[in-house]
Amino acid sequence: MLPTGLPQGAVPKLERPGPLRDRVYEALLELITTRALQPGQHLVESELAGHLGVSRQPVREALQRLNTEGWVDLRPAQGAFVHEPTQEEADQLLTVRTLLEAEAARLAAINADKAGINALEELCAEGEKAVAAEDVDRAVALNAAFHAKVMEMAGNTVLAELAAQVDRRVRWYYTPVARQRGRQSWIEHRELITAIAFNDAQRATHLMREHTEHTRRSYHEQNASSSSS
Repeated sequence: MLPTGLPQGAVPKLERPGPLRDRVYEALLELITTRALQPGQHLVESELAGHLGVSRQPVREALQRLNTEGWVDLRPAQGAFVHEPTQEEADQLLTVRTLLEAEAARLAAINADKAGINALEELCAEGEKAVAAEDVDRAVALNAAFHAKVMEMAGNTVLAELAAQVDRRVRWYYTPVARQRGRQSWIEHRELITAIAFNDAQRATHLMREHTEHTRRSYHEQNASSSSS
């Protein structure tokens, strides 16, 4: 275990060339969204710089940017800490996600083609394997890829741009409940694929709304359980 509490192998390699501060920002954001860096965790500039193999300056700049975007809290005389989302924050974001994803499912059903359906089926099969292997990180990544594919099939650029703005934060909230949702999440994905394949826009909308609502409820139940333990 590293001094900052990062699991071995969790720290990504920074590739050059490219603006170093952007690389550091992306690396830290990935560590936060995958919860290798936990909500509330103290972020020590010197330790992070050492793990990433850079000076403290790009780390400081990245932390300031992450603070502006709400991923990190900078506290006077205390330093930087991974933001701890409130129940209200999570609820607002996951509610917006439901609206975006439900519309994406409706449009995907209208515009569905064989290639898109095949891609969804392949992602679903891989997701089911990840759940069976208890590979939570891969299951989370495949879940994000599945929803991104539905969004792509919707064919609405503005909708996709809005979804991209919340996608990473959704991953952040989804990670703690991925094991709890487990196989059921992929059963729901299978049902959604069927509705899209049959061009049933109304059912696809309904299924996606239910699917995302289940995740929202699971998140709140998980947090309530953590708070009481």
